[in-house]
Amino acid sequence: MPTLLLRLAGPMQSWGTESKFEIRRTGNVPSKSGVIGLLASALGRGRDASLDDLAAMRFGVRADQEGRVTYDYQIARPENTPYITKRYYIEDAVFLAGFESEDEKLLKQLDHALRNPKYFLSLGRRSYVPSVPIVIGIREASLEDSLRSEPWLVSDWRQKLWRKKNIGQAHPRLRMVIEDRGSGSSTFVRDVPVSFDPHHREFAVRAIKEMVLDSESLVQTEHDAFSALEDDNVSDKN
Repeated sequence: MPTLLLRLAGPMQSWGTESKFEIRRTGNVPSKSGVIGLLASALGRGRDASLDDLAAMRFGVRADQEGRVTYDYQIARPENTPYITKRYYIEDAVFLAGFESEDEKLLKQLDHALRNPKYFLSLGRRSYVPSVPIVIGIREASLEDSLRSEPWLVSDWRQKLWRKKNIGQAHPRLRMVIEDRGSGSSTFVRDVPVSFDPHHREFAVRAIKEMVLDSESLVQTEHDAFSALEDDNVSDKN
């Protein structure tokens, strides 16, 4: 079954599933509802549009660079009565996200839309802009196999730094969170979007399982995934 892979990276990300009132928390990996919101924006769908086809896809995440959870304070002004809110976010993180679906036509449509988005894209909040590239591509493999086999999405200098700090360890061990359908997982999260309508936001529950990936295919010696972009920048300046 094919899988669409995405690279979710940026200075700040926020993926709340339990935010309430003045405290806005974030999960430590992207939520399915948050990433589907990004897909819906790319497609140009309104908040009252159906999300059935997107929610039906199976979702998983690999944490290539965990980042750090921190927070700031912001002032909200509902009806001219200001109050302070505490908002958590993840800084300097890189995630590999995948959507598995039998509908390859839909995956190709999403691939195209993310490269040519109709609306502004963000990583959980409007001000949190993703770095490029977002789309990695479609793999003819299951969600698990796609997340296991994709090279480590960190720059060459970070790979070198990791080797210096982990002498004797051949490759990194990365955390994965996979949507679980049928194995009896007891972990559940309410992050399947039923409706983004601001007057009637609704989310359903899904089961997830967490594992640690220990794969020698992750590290590519002397490889820099962003070298092509840096070369382009140099050419533009010249």
